[in-house]
Order: sequence, then structure tokens, then C-alpha cells
Amino acid sequence: MTHTIQPNNPEATPAPDATDIPAAPAPAGAPSSSALPAALKRRIPKYSDLAPLMQFKKPEFSREARLKRASTIWELRDIAKRRTPQAPFDYTDGAAEEEITLRRARQAFLDIEFRPGILRNVSSIDLSTEILGKPSRLPVGIAPTGFTRMMQSEGEYAGSQAAEAAGIPYTLSTMGTASIEDVAAAAPNGRNWFQLYLWTDRDRSLELIERAAKAGNDTLMVTVDTAVAGARLRDVRNGMTIPPALTLKTVLDASYRPAWWFNFLTHEPLTFASLSRYTGTVADLINSMFDPTLTFEDLDWLRETWKGKLVVKGIQTVEDARRVVDHGADGVVLSNHGGRQLDRAPIPFHLVPEVKQAFIADNSNAAVMLDTGIMSGADIVAALALGADFTLIGRAYLYGLMAGGRAGVDRTLQILEKDMARTMALLGVSKVSDLTPDHVRLLQK
Repeated sequence: MTHTIQPNNPEATPAPDATDIPAAPAPAGAPSSSALPAALKRRIPKYSDLAPLMQFKKPEFSREARLKRASTIWELRDIAKRRTPQAPFDYTDGAAEEEITLRRARQAFLDIEFRPGILRNVSSIDLSTEILGKPSRLPVGIAPTGFTRMMQSEGEYAGSQAAEAAGIPYTLSTMGTASIEDVAAAAPNGRNWFQLYLWTDRDRSLELIERAAKAGNDTLMVTVDTAVAGARLRDVRNGMTIPPALTLKTVLDASYRPAWWFNFLTHEPLTFASLSRYTGTVADLINSMFDPTLTFEDLDWLRETWKGKLVVKGIQTVEDARRVVDHGADGVVLSNHGGRQLDRAPIPFHLVPEVKQAFIADNSNAAVMLDTGIMSGADIVAALALGADFTLIGRAYLYGLMAGGRAGVDRTLQILEKDMARTMALLGVSKVSDLTPDHVRLLQK
């Protein structure tokens, strides 16, 4: 039988005091508690220590706060996708056929290695440059995009005003949803360019050229990679029409994007830089406007007609770059139309060094510009280092527009500017003109 002795039993053996129990030996090499720094000794935290950690930030749901949280163009794209119906979003986001060209164009910017220089003074970064005889505060401009007010109701007005504020060129498309005159009035101090599709009806083309000149556009950009419309399968699947049709699918799509539909329905119906109204599919409109009979002789006519700077967009070979310059072009845009025309087309980024070297060999000072695939300021810096004189953004600008109107376009340009400045500083380069092919290497797969 076990007998339990109560603590108050005088016969009980007294329990040893805690101070009488020898401490377990410390691990070899461990400092004694008396040797520990005060900061490493455990203690009960004081309220004054916890208070600074318990200041919870009030949630912000405004457009400005939403845009400020976006640190990359990809994050603006995510916002744009949530706020825009599928058909206009896919029109912007998609490309032709299997979209191989677009994926390759974006991958090309990833398949590079920057080669930084050290111990350079990069306390001040100058991103300004000169393009086609005039200054630009940044080495990037806004490319021509069609149906822009369908993406977001502020459309070309937001784009042109943001470009004006940033000190960069803005290009209005023939298929833009604002007139040449209205864009000029919206951004009277901006550098406005006009993009032209040459029609079979030369009188209509001439009318647009004259309007562009009268409105103060100093550069005409003629697009030459659109003999016919590309097979943009997302648009086919979405039944994309101008204006958007209210089907059961679009009504359901609108149910959780009411702001887009409210803006669309309460603003002026879509009008075009070149057409008063149009109803039908995008492909039908494009095919009715594009002229499959264009030749270099038509470029000669355009050179004689237009007195300002002339740029040819859609160049995809070195030979064609040389030929258009021989026919009077002041510059070229290496572009495959954002992958929206011919799938498996050449990648503009890869063409830059060859075209630049060809122009040097020809003693030509024609400008080399680039679009397609640009999604960061680092992409722009890489293109400039390879030899491009200037870059243009289309989708990146439209993602910002869809994410937040004019403020979203401003945010796009802010992100790109910050990216460019940081990348150049880390490369050890303080101004655009100091970028060289030595700063970037194309990785071989």
C-alpha cells in the first residue's frame, strides 16, 4: 500500500528549495546567462513596445489607391481584366491565330542578359532623348491603337493628355475613336502624330493627311503590314462587333463590370478619326479599309504629299527597312502589329541590331523605332542598348487605360519611367545616349 504524506505532516521530509537544485550544465561553448547581451534576454513586452506595431492601415478602395498599388504593367493588366468586359479586353490582349508571335516577342525580352558597369556616377539619370528632330522627355511614345474608347470611355483623350503631361509623342490611329481635331484640342501642347492606312480611295486618304497637317501633327506614320486582316481568333469567338452587341453573354459579363457599361452607355457613341459611324464586325471593317494593292510607288506618292516627318510602321526585314528609307521615309517602326497579323512573324527586338547596322552602312540617319512585346522599362532599356532610337507602347498603355482611365495611363508611364531609371542606374549609365550593345547580350538557347 502506498502512503501519501501530506505537506503539513511533521514527519514529512521537506522538499528541497529550487535554489538548492543545481542548474543543468550549459552546452559546451554557450555563454552564461549573465554574459548575454540585454537585447537577447527574454522579457514580457511593454505596451509602449507593441503600440507602434499595432497601427493598422485603413483600407483604401479609391481608384487612385488601386492604381498606386500596381507596381508593374502586369499588375495593371490584372486590374484591367477585372474591370473590362471580355470582348474589349481580349481585343487588346489577344493576337492572331495561336498567338505564337506575341509570346515569342515577350520572351525575347526575357532572353537577355544585362551587363552592368560599376563605379560610375549615376546620382542623376537623364531619360530624355531626341526623335525625328524634336526632344522627348522619355525614350517611349504611345503607339496608334484602334477603337480605344471601347476599352475605356476616356480613350484617346486620356492617352493624348497623359502623353502631353509626360512630354512624349502620342499617335492617333486612323481607326481611333476620336477625331484628329478633337485630340489636337484635348492636348494642344502635346506632340501629336497621326497613323494612316492608305485606302484605295486616295481622295479619302488625302483628306486625312490634310486634316492631320492642319491640326498640327508633325509626323505621319503609315502602316504597311495590313494587306488583309489577321485571324484574331479571340475576337471571332467573342463575336466582337463595333459597337459591342448586347447579347446574353455580354449582359452576364456586364453584371459584375457595371462601371464599364455605365461609362460606355452614358458617353457619346463611338466615332472614328476616319469614319462617322460603322456597324459590323472588326474584321469586316478592317478588310473594307485596307488596300491589298499597295506598293513602294504608293509610298513615293505619300512622300510627295506629306511635308512633315514620314515613318513607315510594320517593317519586318532589313531589306524592307532599307527600301522604305530609299523611298523617302525618315524612320521605321520595327513591328509585327503586336502579333495581331501574321503569326510566327519575325520578332522586332531581334531585328534591331541588323537594321541599325544596315543604316550605318548606308550612311543613313533614319530613326529605328520598335514596338511589340514591351511590358517594362527594362525592356525599353534593352531595346535602346541594342540600337533602337525610340520605342512605342500599345498594349501596356491600354492596360493602364482600362485599369483607371487617364490616371491609369499616367500610372503606366510612371511605372515605365521608374523602371528605366532604376535599370540604367544599375547598369552604370546616366543618360540614354550612353547605352550601347555592350550593355546587353542575347542569350542563346
